[in-house]
Amino acid sequence: MSGKTPHVVQYQGSKRILAPQILQYMPHKFKRLLEPFSGMAAVSIAVAVECRTERYIINDLNEPIVKLLKSAIETPSTLVKKYEITWSEQFKYKDGHVEHFNHIRDRFNSGEQSPENMLYLLARCVKGSVRYGKNGKFNQSPDKRRHGTNPKNVAKNVHAISALMKGKVSFSALDYHKIFELAQPGDLVYMDPPYQGVTNNRDNRYFSGVSFDEFVEALETLNNKGINYLISYDGKCGGREYGKELPQKLECTKILLNAGLSTQATLLGKHNTTYEALYLSKNLSFNSKMRNIIDESPKQMTLLEVSL
Repeated sequence: MSGKTPHVVQYQGSKRILAPQILQYMPHKFKRLLEPFSGMAAVSIAVAVECRTERYIINDLNEPIVKLLKSAIETPSTLVKKYEITWSEQFKYKDGHVEHFNHIRDRFNSGEQSPENMLYLLARCVKGSVRYGKNGKFNQSPDKRRHGTNPKNVAKNVHAISALMKGKVSFSALDYHKIFELAQPGDLVYMDPPYQGVTNNRDNRYFSGVSFDEFVEALETLNNKGINYLISYDGKCGGREYGKELPQKLECTKILLNAGLSTQATLLGKHNTTYEALYLSKNLSFNSKMRNIIDESPKQMTLLEVSL
């Protein structure tokens, strides 16, 4: 499925590659998918490809990201046209495309946070990695080896995504608590919150973190409402664990997904496999057991081990 799933642009931290594994633990059909920490909404797009629901809430505190997704889904032709103009301008600069990137970044940080500017910065910056400084300014550097995603490739992807999702999505840039309040029985919530994972303890895509205790308390409210959810949270690589495990009182099952070889380790001459944790809420855990889905790394199932 990953080879057929379109994406707007390369985005560090995206779950596009892991989406096929994540979808294995989702119901085949559900009322609505909510992504409180959407990033580039890779999981929502993967769900749309498989037609598992007809309604989505895409939310992220990074409002320019949400505006980009909204434009890609609702007005793809306009986004592609404006992006092509911005992308093409880099070839007119006498001192090269780096100067052009810096110019667009300055405009973005001065308030011109249009979807095409956000898309261009993502397409041109190092590793597609969104980074903000303490002052809230986008501070990632350009990738000097390339010119960014060709507008023709962007057009192909965004039109495909729009065909799948147009008219089915509500967009917002709210605190995740507000999205939890919207959740109803029959919905499915997928979460990839910041400040956890297997690459960095700090996630600079966000201006502020998510309190662990506050997050756990919010998850308890979902449990009390009977809402099904999945969470990408902690993980491990090369014997080292990253992030803090969710507590047993949530009655979740933890599964480790194989995310492939660590790029950072490979550069150091090592061959360490990265595993990213996926937590399943109580009802999903039960359903997974009934489907006889087996954890790829059973020794690491630290929460409510399933005896199959």
